[in-house]
Amino acid sequence: MSQPKVAVIGSRGRMGATVCRAVEAASDLEFVGGFDMGDELGDLGGADVVVEFSVPSASLANVVACVRRGVHVVVGTTGWDDAKLDELRQQLLAAPEARAGGPVGVLIAPNFALGAILMMSFAAQAARFFESVEVVELHHPNKVDAPSGTAARTAELIGAARDAAGVGPVPDATTTDPDGARGARVHGIPVHSLRVRGLVAHQEVILGNVGETLTIRHDSLDRESFMAGVLAGVRGVAGHPGVTVGLEHYLGLG
Repeated sequence: MSQPKVAVIGSRGRMGATVCRAVEAASDLEFVGGFDMGDELGDLGGADVVVEFSVPSASLANVVACVRRGVHVVVGTTGWDDAKLDELRQQLLAAPEARAGGPVGVLIAPNFALGAILMMSFAAQAARFFESVEVVELHHPNKVDAPSGTAARTAELIGAARDAAGVGPVPDATTTDPDGARGARVHGIPVHSLRVRGLVAHQEVILGNVGETLTIRHDSLDRESFMAGVLAGVRGVAGHPGVTVGLEHYLGLG
């Protein structure tokens, strides 16, 4: 695909507006329009690729509308559970070819920061060597979902790595926790969510054995930190037909 035409859904949100500026600044991409709540999608400005940053309740419908038009989609909205992924895969079976030819591709990325993707990869590698592991994610208080998509994805990767290595459940003698102080459990891994004014997006994975701990932490201090990953997704999505979960698969880390 030469000079892909790119539109953004959720263009008036904080992330969407940043994506619009990043696409406009990229010499090998053509920005063709922004769409937000209440806008008619129409033909999406003739886009070859749409970047979708909306809200969990609207994301599936937005993505389905794109694939029905033969448009590749790079999705940053969180809240994609197995039921939504299955529905999207069914929709892709009936989707027309992409506007530039070939099957449509959809990338769903819990995080686009390259450092965060490396953090998840390192945590999955380390998980089988440590008895204990917990995830702490820290975000601004305007975030509507918890745990974050990144934290849930990290816990899934850690849990799968531990299962494959035959590592047992994390040790925890807690028997009484009526208020949920021990956090949520994702694939057996405790996940804790903080919402604090002044933060952007941060996560740490804390692993432990007798006599030692290892902490792997990533901090996004500005939304610009996600743009290199978003643009990598835009440039690579046409070469990855079907549904791909996680930008790491575009970077040789999957």
